[in-house]
Amino acid sequence: MKVSYDSEADAVYITLKGHGVDHTARIGPDIAIDYGPDGEIHGIEILAAREHLGLKGLRPDVTIENLRPVGVSS
Repeated sequence: MKVSYDSEADAVYITLKGHGVDHTARIGPDIAIDYGPDGEIHGIEILAAREHLGLKGLRPDVTIENLRPVGVSS
């Protein structure tokens, strides 16, 4: 998973799966879901991110919970 923030566009994009967006469904004026050819969600775009996510500052703080680094087993 990758989370990107574009401060000029005030947009967050969450990449859930690699490549190949087949189609996009808008679920609101500022939120879009990208689906791959497999029918699964590949990404989520959030426009007006500062408003919707309560972001502050030029580089918002991000906390990631309950994830292990790649290659680490439990």
